[in-house]
Amino acid sequence: MTRYCKLKQKEVVNIADGRSLGCIADLLIEESSGQIQAIVLLESCGFLGMWKPKELIIPWRNICKIGDDVILVETDLGLCRA
Repeated sequence: MTRYCKLKQKEVVNIADGRSLGCIADLLIEESSGQIQAIVLLESCGFLGMWKPKELIIPWRNICKIGDDVILVETDLGLCRA
C-alpha cells in the first residue's frame, strides 16, 4: 500500500514521449466503491505559469508502473486536458 502523501511526491512521466508531466495534485475517487478512477495533475499555462493552471486528468488504467521515485503513465495528452 502507498499513502497519498508519498504518491503525490512522485514525478509522473508519460512513456509515450518521455515527457515529465509533473506531480499528482489530486485523485478522483468513485464514492460508491472507494476506487481511484484517475490522477489529476496541474499543467502551468502562460508566461512563467502566471495564469491559472490547467488540469490533466489521467485515468488510473493508464498508469503503467508506480516506482520508488516516478509514476509511469501511457497516455495521449490531448485526451487528458480538462
